[in-house]
Amino acid sequence: MTTPRTPEPGTRLPSVGTTIFTVMSALAAEKNAVNLGQGFPDFGCDPKLTQAVTDAMAAGHNQYPPMPGVPALREAIAAKIEALYGRRYDPATEITVTAGATQAIITTVLALVRPGDEVIVLEPCYDSYVPNIELAGAAVVRVPLTPGSFRPDFDRIAAALTPRTRMILINTPHNPSATVWTEGEMRRLEELLAPTDVFVISDEVYEHMVYDGARHESVARFPGLAARSVIVSSFGKTYHVTGWKVGYVAAPAPLTAEFRKVHQFNVFTVNTPMQHALAAYMADPAPYLELPAFYSAKRDLFAEGLARTRLKLLPSQGSYFQCVDISAVSDLHEAEFCQWLTAEIGVAAIPLSAFYGDGFDQRVVRFCYAKKDETLRAALERLARL
Repeated sequence: MTTPRTPEPGTRLPSVGTTIFTVMSALAAEKNAVNLGQGFPDFGCDPKLTQAVTDAMAAGHNQYPPMPGVPALREAIAAKIEALYGRRYDPATEITVTAGATQAIITTVLALVRPGDEVIVLEPCYDSYVPNIELAGAAVVRVPLTPGSFRPDFDRIAAALTPRTRMILINTPHNPSATVWTEGEMRRLEELLAPTDVFVISDEVYEHMVYDGARHESVARFPGLAARSVIVSSFGKTYHVTGWKVGYVAAPAPLTAEFRKVHQFNVFTVNTPMQHALAAYMADPAPYLELPAFYSAKRDLFAEGLARTRLKLLPSQGSYFQCVDISAVSDLHEAEFCQWLTAEIGVAAIPLSAFYGDGFDQRVVRFCYAKKDETLRAALERLARL
């Protein structure tokens, strides 16, 4: 009798291994470090929101919802976008509820990108973008944001555009750099793409975390961009429920129709009671309108403590991340520094080099300040040794 054998699977993603977030979170747990690496809150959401889920389940909302999402939630999303950004998306044909932003992005790529196309990503970028493009059989075109400032370099973006360019992915507020695009930068992109048929994925999951009186420049504000864009956002980020994995996309009807073709055979639909709860909770805009004040207070608390170290703070204009230059503290490369920081100082961070395809090292690491104040103070007490 022959020994059973598992066939060799090969791989469609040969360069993909365990993510840096998994590695650093495991090390943080092993070393009992304060984990400021992975980007999720360590505090709970509003009890009204969890009660709304309980109420929805008790009311019998436990079976499949419509494939695009619960109508009441899609109506609420459309109303929010219109109120904030001045563009009306049709809830029936232009809004789709997704199993988080990550699913929304890969579904958009698979729906709109064809084998042999080129897709531009602006590095450093979130780690799911490149594998998504590779799974679609397209070529990744990496364009760096300006080192140091992380502002878009439109000359380099323009040089990267070719007849094969199918899509560009943008992200504001930006993970990992915490940079926020300006109105002028959005208009520059609008002008640059106007003569092309290039689609845009606009990753806006941190849309409600913009500080110091600035505003979030959604592509929805710019007709020339909105007409070619799929907007991706996340209830998990906005309402402190990252484990729920509920997000949405907003896009013109022809793009939504293609998106839904993939969505219905990808996840089909998203858990029902959470959707009903979110629809009810969105009736009050205060939770997301008050988010800038909530997170900027945490940013300022953390920054004040970091200012007493030799770490050099970079601007945190949005998101819930704080990047720092480590040059005055260590000669180690970013990844090695994060390992040392976790093991010896007891605080976990993420190297920015992990967000570059070539591991570009500029001596910058990222902390997450979406934590309880006591968590941030505990981390600062340890970081004071630097």
